Amino acid sequence: MDENLLGLIAGGITSIAMMPQLIKVLKEKNAEDISIVMLLVLISGLSLWVWYGILKDELPIILSNGFSILVNLTLLICCFIFKKKSQIS
Repeated sequence: MDENLLGLIAGGITSIAMMPQLIKVLKEKNAEDISIVMLLVLISGLSLWVWYGILKDELPIILSNGFSILVNLTLLICCFIFKKKSQIS
């Protein structure tokens, strides 16, 4: 199997790991049990992976971690939106 294809498949699988959590938060409009600190640490690590991928010119690393950043940033934004709403009620 081609190394890039293997990297894209592995990266794709790990990139979608947080999608079920994001979908659940969006459906329930509840992010009370999501750790903002965990998301910030994860986004920081993913950003470093993207930087590493750029330095090494490795498209699978850049794409998979870039997508993961978007998913986790969306989840982080949901945390701020839905945690504020529940604190008001």
